[in-house]
Amino acid sequence: MTLTDTPAARIEALAAAQKAWFRTGATRPEKFRRTMLRRLDAALVNWEDRLCDALWQDLHKSHEEAILTELSIIRSEIRQHLRHLREWMRPERRPTPMKLQPARSRIVAEPLGQALIVAPWNYPVQLLLNPLVGAISAGCTAVLKPSPHTPHVARVLEGLIAEIFDEEYVAVVQGGREVNTQLFALRWDVIFFTGSPALGRVVMRAAAEHLTPVVLELGGKSPCIVDRGADLRIAARRIAWGKSINAGQTCVAPDYMLIHRTLRDDFVRAFADAVRQLHGEDPRRSPHYARLVDERAYERVAGYLTRGRILFGGETDAAERYIAPTLLGDVDPEWPVMQEEIFGPVLPVLIFGTTDEAVEFVTTREKPLALYYFGPEETGREILARTTSGGACLNDTVMHIANDHLPFGGVGNSGMGRYHGRESFEAFSHRRSMLEVSGRIDLPFRYPPYRLFRWVRKML
Repeated sequence: MTLTDTPAARIEALAAAQKAWFRTGATRPEKFRRTMLRRLDAALVNWEDRLCDALWQDLHKSHEEAILTELSIIRSEIRQHLRHLREWMRPERRPTPMKLQPARSRIVAEPLGQALIVAPWNYPVQLLLNPLVGAISAGCTAVLKPSPHTPHVARVLEGLIAEIFDEEYVAVVQGGREVNTQLFALRWDVIFFTGSPALGRVVMRAAAEHLTPVVLELGGKSPCIVDRGADLRIAARRIAWGKSINAGQTCVAPDYMLIHRTLRDDFVRAFADAVRQLHGEDPRRSPHYARLVDERAYERVAGYLTRGRILFGGETDAAERYIAPTLLGDVDPEWPVMQEEIFGPVLPVLIFGTTDEAVEFVTTREKPLALYYFGPEETGREILARTTSGGACLNDTVMHIANDHLPFGGVGNSGMGRYHGRESFEAFSHRRSMLEVSGRIDLPFRYPPYRLFRWVRKML
């Protein structure tokens, strides 16, 4: 299936219409925002089968996985915003110092304005509509750009949005990099982009032309440390799940593993058992094991298997874009598999002797989007205190993003800005400082010739 690029004139007309409509103030009332959030929630129910079918066509993603990793996350986000919207919109009082009296101080959350939301292909529903929840909640308008690499999903999303929203409020545009280039050249009030660090730099350069604020949810190489004292059976099961969900095409999937040298062989056996429990003897036949998104992605990830030693897995099928969950040993840190985000079901395995070695390996590389540690909790907390990452789990993988009370976002090379829950509301809001001063009293001390300055100075 091939998508037709939205014409340039159409994109410019949509952007102009949304800017004009936002200026009317129609998106600001709490009642309007609640109505739009409920409308989106109802549409997710009505369009569930069509969305799940499209995810199967594009990614071989099962109905159950589509619900768990895409639709349920959005609906949970909507429920939280409906529950707390009034609280988040309420002006926040701040103290006013004596030198400014008589006056009152507060912070008011106001919508930034017109948002551009650009989503990737790996979770094409969640990563487009979850930020939209924040934009709606904050009172913004939005232009949505799905990924062309999942065309069936992109087409269904366009239909869903057109059915429930007027285009001067929320609209979908389609296309590849040329359309992205045109979108980034326009002036927006905020850009929310999810993708690779390389494309994040492109977005940030374009946004700098207009001093547009950006939220960049990127990726990188998220380490997974397995230390002495870890329960290998549980660790293997959780790592196998975190690496095989969506065939490893998850920005927070473990990207490489550091394991204590005494544990590697036992872990490989435990990992093999875990994969069989999750997907059977042949994951290719599992209804819950996805495929690489396209031939280019397949060739890139399969190419990593040509160097190193396959400890487990390694089976491939180009016709199906299938790569089995794979552990890859004897890898050189300078090889591409250790320099690029893998975004597939291949997990390089490196060994370490001391936790100091593991920490040094992690901290001498770019800051990752996630970090996972399996082992004693006390040691894990110590390692987290000595490292940094966008998010982290002790004795688990990926699941920190399932808590909508925790913000999600990267740091450094893995991104900037945060969302989920209140942070989504704030990502699309401007916290405006306001000082309300009495118009009846005008104290003379701040005006020249500064009489009684000796006493005024003590108040400053």
